[in-house]
Amino acid sequence: MSENASASQASEEAVYLNLRKWNAALGVLHFIQGVIMVLVSEKFVVDIKTYFLGPLNAGFGTTTETVFSLNLGPAVAAFLFMSAIAHFTMAGPLYGWYVAKLKEKINYIRWIEYSFSSSWMLVIIALLCGIFDLGALILIFGSCAVMNLCGMLMEMRNQNREEVDWMPFWVGCIAGILPWIVLFLYFFGAILGATDAVPTFVYGIIISLFVVFNVFPLNMVLQYKRVGKWADYLYGERGYMIMSLVAKTLLAWQVWSGTLAPM
Repeated sequence: MSENASASQASEEAVYLNLRKWNAALGVLHFIQGVIMVLVSEKFVVDIKTYFLGPLNAGFGTTTETVFSLNLGPAVAAFLFMSAIAHFTMAGPLYGWYVAKLKEKINYIRWIEYSFSSSWMLVIIALLCGIFDLGALILIFGSCAVMNLCGMLMEMRNQNREEVDWMPFWVGCIAGILPWIVLFLYFFGAILGATDAVPTFVYGIIISLFVVFNVFPLNMVLQYKRVGKWADYLYGERGYMIMSLVAKTLLAWQVWSGTLAPM
């Protein structure tokens, strides 16, 4: 091996070791936030309901039932722990596989984690907007999960291609915008339907998280358009890491300040 090739390999290895440190640090940050969220949150319970047609002798009347009650503090901490697990996995036991896939310009762990964590984040936001129906919440979770799996499919389909196949991206955009349409319908419906129906902190959550969620597809577009620093796939990888931390931190502590902070 020539001296130049050896130096190049060492430089590349240093880049991936730096990403390993990023993942370890972000895992710690998410984990600490999750633990703090559990420890300092007041109990705030939300009832998850379902609506179904009653038995024949009830004249098919609509009945509302509480399926279960969700404690919001641990529920918020859950998406922080999901990210912590993913980052620790990439920094630890699956580091070698993670690096091998990054060299192929794909990160399976990222998309699998997002399909759970960001989908659960949208469920939390939906609850704050007044959506308590179990069926609606499942569909919101599922639609967001499909969006993230389309992100994984985008990376899978565009390996070793000269011309980018944007179909997975556009399908993901459709799946991703549907939950937000429902959220905005409930949000504006609550605003128009009653005075002070929506707490002020929910305004901040809706606006800030909608903006941050839409930066993720922008990061992908810049990657595949190879704009500036995004021509390096790993630059976009760091972008995903930072945006994920920002999104989860914003949502977690806005929810805490509005509903979970001790009085």
